[in-house]
Amino acid sequence: MTEFTDSEKQTLRGAAIGAVFLVSQAEPGALDMIKETIAASKSFATASGDMQGIFRGASMPKVPKGSKQDIENGVLSELSTSVQTLEQKAPDDVEPYRRIVLDACTSAAEATKGVTAPESEMLTKVKQALGAS
Repeated sequence: MTEFTDSEKQTLRGAAIGAVFLVSQAEPGALDMIKETIAASKSFATASGDMQGIFRGASMPKVPKGSKQDIENGVLSELSTSVQTLEQKAPDDVEPYRRIVLDACTSAAEATKGVTAPESEMLTKVKQALGAS
């Protein structure tokens, strides 16, 4: 089992949840956000191994603050940092992390009206930040 610092855990978890937030906010709506959050949480609940300890944390993650663009830039940067951390400390967890984050984001996007153009655009940005093809 890989030992992550509290800061690394916070970044890994915060980036993943922040990515879902970005996708959800790409097509805002209060009721939609609730449905999207529930859909995404099911993806996080399926995490196994080291990822369980990341996604089943007790504290709320810290999402970057500022303008919409600041938040987007911050979350995307944290996703890239998360992948780098995993590549260094737990290479076998890189793909599971990417898969869980992308599944959560896709589930959120599909939870209401299907994937809209703004959500698709944000999903592309999340994939790029994760280094996923």
